Amino acid sequence: MNISAHNNLSGTITAIKLGEVAAEISLELAPGSTITATITRSSAERLGLKVGQRASAVIKASDVMIGVDE
Repeated sequence: MNISAHNNLSGTITAIKLGEVAAEISLELAPGSTITATITRSSAERLGLKVGQRASAVIKASDVMIGVDE
């Protein structure tokens, strides 16, 4: 897969929660490190996503915010 985004994180799909319109996909990047994305259900079905499958999280954003507890 060749794409222009530099923030490309590879991992394994650990969970898929399908809703009527959206799907929540959890991707384990390393033991104990998981990222979750919400995509359309139709995209999840079109991609044929399955638990245990290798996949990439591609992050394309203009801003990333960091917060801390005071």
